[in-house]
Amino acid sequence: MRAHLRIARPTDNLEDAARLYRDGLSFEVLGEFTDHVGFDGIMLGHSDADYHLELTRRRGHAAGRAPTQDPLLVFYIPDKHDWATACSRAESAGFRPVKSVNPYWDRNGTTFEDLDGYRVVLQCAAWPSGG
Repeated sequence: MRAHLRIARPTDNLEDAARLYRDGLSFEVLGEFTDHVGFDGIMLGHSDADYHLELTRRRGHAAGRAPTQDPLLVFYIPDKHDWATACSRAESAGFRPVKSVNPYWDRNGTTFEDLDGYRVVLQCAAWPSGG
């Protein structure tokens, strides 16, 4: 059995955050819901991937900003041209490039912050095989 990973996180800016991830990371809107037991949400990703991101808003509650600068979504992009294109697209969509808390990510990648303070790393490297 192959598992599917859902990364769920709250936002006070559901539509703007969804647009940022859709345009900045070339995600597709995979689904959405309104007022499901007090929550609204949008799922984003690639239909052929084994993961997706779910952004949620709980009605009547503030999500606030990311609790620290450490939560990261890391995408490994081995081709330098594809990586540069992805970085340019992310910045054009509104992701803000920032210095990573962990300097490892700055060696071969770029860290971006979204409007809620959550971070995405576009790493110019292949996922290490075997581990």
